[in-house]
Amino acid sequence: MSDISQKCFGKNGGFSISFNQDYTSLSVVSRTGYRLFSLTSVDRVDEIFCSHDEDTKIAERLFSSSLVAVVTASEPNKLKVCHFKKGAEICNYGYPSEILSVKLNRSRLVVCLVDSIYIHNIRDMRLLHSIKNMAPNPSGLCTLSLLSHLAYPVATDCGELQIFDAANQLRRLKLKAHDSPLSALNFSYNGLLLATASEKGTVIRVFCVKNGQRVHEFRRGVKRHVSIGSLYFSTCASFVVASSNTETVHIFRIDPKAIEQAERRQSVAIDAAAAAATSTGSSSDDDETQGGNDPAGAAAGAGGWGMGFLAKAVTSYLPTNVVTDVFTQDRAYATIQLAEPGLRYECVMAKLEKETRLLLACEDGFLYIYSFEDSKGGECKLIRAHDLRTPLHGITEVDIVGNENDENTNSLNVNMTKSMLPAPGTYAGVLKGRPADRMSADSDWCHDLREAVEYPVKVTVPIYDEMQFPPVTPITVE
Repeated sequence: MSDISQKCFGKNGGFSISFNQDYTSLSVVSRTGYRLFSLTSVDRVDEIFCSHDEDTKIAERLFSSSLVAVVTASEPNKLKVCHFKKGAEICNYGYPSEILSVKLNRSRLVVCLVDSIYIHNIRDMRLLHSIKNMAPNPSGLCTLSLLSHLAYPVATDCGELQIFDAANQLRRLKLKAHDSPLSALNFSYNGLLLATASEKGTVIRVFCVKNGQRVHEFRRGVKRHVSIGSLYFSTCASFVVASSNTETVHIFRIDPKAIEQAERRQSVAIDAAAAAATSTGSSSDDDETQGGNDPAGAAAGAGGWGMGFLAKAVTSYLPTNVVTDVFTQDRAYATIQLAEPGLRYECVMAKLEKETRLLLACEDGFLYIYSFEDSKGGECKLIRAHDLRTPLHGITEVDIVGNENDENTNSLNVNMTKSMLPAPGTYAGVLKGRPADRMSADSDWCHDLREAVEYPVKVTVPIYDEMQFPPVTPITVE
């Protein structure tokens, strides 16, 4: 968490809780180690692993697999890739500075430092690409989609971001999402949308990843400098959930027609509309200017002659920024009222027992589950709270018993300093300099790594549109 976020939230509950990529599992990180939980029902949360290790900073699980990426407080520069069901460390990598965040998907592992990002092939941990000399990013803000699109801030004085194709190592799109620096961003589960928020926290914007056009602009509130704690899409990509250091969690609804319009929008028409808006002196909302390539007046113009006429009529009596609020910003579809503001919450929307629920993981060590009426919205009700502060009984998945293959499990320690970084895309670069008798051991850890990544995939929603985004073929070691 950045220094700004620490000041805004103020109260440290001692725990860091994060969800996996499809919200079916969560990790609870504390000074005594990390624990993993499986989420299958409202009434039960199953503990599947407890590490009993030293002070842990990061523990990210890959979907429902056995692979966990771990960073400890004693070695903040080192990433440990673990097979938790075997209780084994597969390999570890050292980096030039402290690791601030780690992102995973089925083909890529991304490590974010304060001024650089490293992209690995998750099946053999080859370094594929490194992005260096970035603008300072002290909170390690970045997000990785299931399609391997990577988004990260590229400026410290405004909310400009870069969308990078981590599958093919190509820069795709640069986008100015806000006037103020970014504080949160996340891709939708299908990878087609990107939600952003700035340090002011009053406006949430949703963009089309394909062309950078603005799909929605949501008004979170009117308070200045509200710190956004989390920003997530539902797995169906129909809602966006935003939490902050206030007492209210906001759920916004995505209009499918707005997505279609943004995808079809042509850059030439947008540039012309932007020029027209500039010439007429139209302005933005009271806190932030309009982000992306969508002009401030586009939403009002899309409403037809009647809406445009009404907007002009109201403009003669009200300031332009008020008109913009009324006609271009959508309010929350549903809300949650928290008992204690100021704590950091990770808020997601997921299916539990075929019902849509809101899951709030708090730094106080509790998981709160709320009801959600997708047909009418409104205020959501608390239906269950789970205490995750102490180890639970009845571990359901882990089987750490004697296995003849376990004693052959070796760990790889590669110190990726500036003078020893392997060449991008070359596995030989990682192995260079080690004696021949280590080669068989290396094949063992590669086998363990691939085994940890593999798991039965249960797809409940479309992951991508194959016409627009063909599947990424993972790279493996022969």
